[in-house]
Amino acid sequence: MTTLARAAREVLLAPMPHAKVMAARALARGWRAGRIDWRFDVAMPDRPARGERPVLLAPTHMPRRGRAGSPRARVAMLHALAHIEYVAIDLAVDLVGRFGAEFPRAFADEWLRIVAEEAMHFALVDRRLRALGAAYGDLPAHDGLWEAAADTAHDPLARLAIVPMVLEARGLDVTPAMIARFDAAGDAASARILRRILADEVRHVAAGVRWFESLCVSRRIAPPASWRALVGRHFGGRIKPPFNDSARESAGLTKEFYAVLAPPEPASHKAPATARRT
Repeated sequence: MTTLARAAREVLLAPMPHAKVMAARALARGWRAGRIDWRFDVAMPDRPARGERPVLLAPTHMPRRGRAGSPRARVAMLHALAHIEYVAIDLAVDLVGRFGAEFPRAFADEWLRIVAEEAMHFALVDRRLRALGAAYGDLPAHDGLWEAAADTAHDPLARLAIVPMVLEARGLDVTPAMIARFDAAGDAASARILRRILADEVRHVAAGVRWFESLCVSRRIAPPASWRALVGRHFGGRIKPPFNDSARESAGLTKEFYAVLAPPEPASHKAPATARRT
């Protein structure tokens, strides 16, 4: 019987998308079936394996997506989303493999369900790209998500604060506007995929908030103040609006956490709960 750490490491070291998706699904199935031992006997790699494509660029060097609603822009948005979901597989796996020993088994139960969902999200978007005559890897992508993971590899509280409660929460903010763009372009198939992902991501952010608060209780520290301190240390201390307040509230990420970190919006640029993509 393999261990949870070894199975997680196998996913992280799978360099190609299809192999990573298959390994992630096998990990989640094996855990549910009781074929994986809850032991942490190997270390996680500093970085997950990556193939030659997509080419990874600095966020400031990413090319423009083209005219909003155009086929080129829609493919670019889907490609960016595919990359986010691909890295999200590794983020969820690394969270379990790196920090699982510090939590009860229920932590692995929940985050391995999320691993399977992230793998499913990537597969859905990749399939949609192929239907549009493209594929994951055709365009460049940026590595900012994993940089945040590397910066928080020392502390599960920091990882939970930044990855689900900042980066994934940002997905709650921007996805409604993306859905509206696909709907306006008559691309109902892509819009349906994004609606499915948005519903799942509310639960993923909620899992991050719940385990963050649980760890704060065990350390006898206040969750909102601790989160703000960690955002200041690992994310520059500011998160930018507009916010999807209703989705964040559904996930338990209330304004008590983030309102004081957001710069004030000019009145003419205030947005409703649906947010524009940045």
